[in-house]
Amino acid sequence: MSHQATLRTYAFIDRMQPQCAAHVAATSPGDPPLAGMAELFIEMAPGNEVFKAADIALKAAGVRPALQIIEREFGLLELHSEQQADVLAAGDALLAELGMSESDRIKPTIASTQFITNVHGYQAQLLNKWRKGSLLMPGDSLFVLECAPAAYISLAANEAEKAADISVIEIRAVGRFGRLFLSGGESEVATARDAAVAALEQLDGVAEGKR
Repeated sequence: MSHQATLRTYAFIDRMQPQCAAHVAATSPGDPPLAGMAELFIEMAPGNEVFKAADIALKAAGVRPALQIIEREFGLLELHSEQQADVLAAGDALLAELGMSESDRIKPTIASTQFITNVHGYQAQLLNKWRKGSLLMPGDSLFVLECAPAAYISLAANEAEKAADISVIEIRAVGRFGRLFLSGGESEVATARDAAVAALEQLDGVAEGKR
């Protein structure tokens, strides 16, 4: 393995929520996951490192991949299984083979949050043009979260859905920043916002650029 390889994201999800699972399935070129499954997101740099990571993990335990994406800077791998133990074993094997530990991951940072109440109809229509999840309804509240590394946004989305009765509009987990769009009643969206932010803030890791 190249000495330049970086573990950007290592995010374990214990139980996928229905909307988050549906969003991954709808946008996945691989095996579609189901609600209730355990899931692991791994983002690495350079992007090609995820090919080796996927090979190790898939040979180590009974997991299946939904995503293996290589873009300009980073590579993203998603693994899932009905059994949490299999996902954890695949992750452990991957880290051991690559000479890494979970603490080597980059600690997520929140780049931006936006909370908008009583969304205007035109704003809703614009967002609905490219959303892959639920429709944003005029008059709803909208929460937008932006974080880095990007793949951590999937964990934030899942924890938000656990915490409140909201609609998942869009999850973008690839690129320099991850973005999450949630909507619903004002109090529910506020609860989801707090859960998403807390999920990111409680994760450990190293500061980006401090290696």
